[in-house]
Amino acid sequence: MLNIIFTQRRGNSQGRSPAKTSKTNKTNILPAVNTWLAVCLLAAVTACANSPNSKALEESLAADPKLQQNPVVFSSPPPATAVETNSTAKLPPDFPTEIPLYPNAELIEVGGQTDPSEKNVRLRWESTDPVNSVQNFYSTEFGRGNWEIVSRPTAEGQGSLVATRDNLRVTVSLFPTEKVGGSTEFAIDYSKEASEIAASPQPNNSESSASPTPSPTPSNSEGTTPTPSPSPKAAKVSQQDDQIPQQLRQYVADLTQLEVLKVRSTESANLETASTLPKPNKIVTRRDYARWLVAANNQIYATRQAKQIRLAVDSSEPAFSDVPKTDPDFSAIQGLAEAGVIPSSLSGETKDVKFRPDAPLTRETMILWKVPLDTRQVLPTANIEGVKEKWGFQDASKIDSQASRAVLADFNNGDLANIRRVFGFTTLFQPKKSVTRAEAAASLWYFGVQDQGLSAKDALEAKTQPAQ
Repeated sequence: MLNIIFTQRRGNSQGRSPAKTSKTNKTNILPAVNTWLAVCLLAAVTACANSPNSKALEESLAADPKLQQNPVVFSSPPPATAVETNSTAKLPPDFPTEIPLYPNAELIEVGGQTDPSEKNVRLRWESTDPVNSVQNFYSTEFGRGNWEIVSRPTAEGQGSLVATRDNLRVTVSLFPTEKVGGSTEFAIDYSKEASEIAASPQPNNSESSASPTPSPTPSNSEGTTPTPSPSPKAAKVSQQDDQIPQQLRQYVADLTQLEVLKVRSTESANLETASTLPKPNKIVTRRDYARWLVAANNQIYATRQAKQIRLAVDSSEPAFSDVPKTDPDFSAIQGLAEAGVIPSSLSGETKDVKFRPDAPLTRETMILWKVPLDTRQVLPTANIEGVKEKWGFQDASKIDSQASRAVLADFNNGDLANIRRVFGFTTLFQPKKSVTRAEAAASLWYFGVQDQGLSAKDALEAKTQPAQ
């Protein structure tokens, strides 16, 4: 075969010049070699097809017979197990159906009963509506039917909406700050009154179960801050009435034992003395606080006639046009006016001739009436900057100029200040906010300055001491 190829090449090259022949040989040498190699490879493969080595080559390149008998199956991974993502909370089985539910809200959490004695349950809700829509809904719903609203949020959105019905107490806490995305959270706390849980024994509070420690004298001569120390009767009262805030219970219990917190079931009824304060979270009226103020002062200073308030007599000319001599609380209200404790036309501090006895008592009015019976002297001058510097109240500018004098004087009483005892730590005084019966009672638990005052506890201990 090679001879044929080269013979053809030589035959084709004859008759050409030497230069052209050399050039042609260089040009065609590579294709000729490639052709020769291809023919050789084809011949070798054809020759091996029937040779003894072809079988071995075929077997070496064949698949493993074991794999053919037992093929490996590559299965696809199983699908992931579906995870339950529905975390929507559900109402408790015993949820009171009389509690209104906001229609466009989703329940996101159910709080457990953290305090078994009070059986309080908290429900957290989320709604896409603004806060004022939720507030208006519950204000309307609690304003109808048999609900009684005992507390409302302020115009600034501070506080909670509290309502009671039969043995049920409901608190709706509104949060003015909206979450990102426009949703709003609010909480509903509800609990049953003590009458439904009194059958089961309740653990005593560590403070309530402690036996009272008698003091040698009823006065606070050492200047230490007095604290309410319950007697067995007082402990029983605090356990029965779980509507009263925990921090105020013993103050109310002590004053109840002194028979100071008398109320009327109706306007024309006589004063009633109960073993506990009825409806402690109800807003107290100006007439009730005036009557309690006189009674508490005179009971605590029962042995100190010089510090008692004299009740007015029928011959006194009424200081207020809406509190005539026939008013059942005329003697107490008129007595405070004649003593100069409350502003009136007699003191010249106001030109208002009306007392408004059935109007709600505000925080600033309570302090204005109470502090003069603590200091027993003229109130200091005050301004907004002075009150804000001492108390740190953000709303100091909203306090009445006359009441700001009492607020400033109250600061000087340290931990015995009425504001600290009643409201605890706060940077908002909310001077126009109404006062509850329990808060009013707490303000009357102590009279005097830090080292020269007496408390309701001192008065109770003085009654139990044998006469000398």
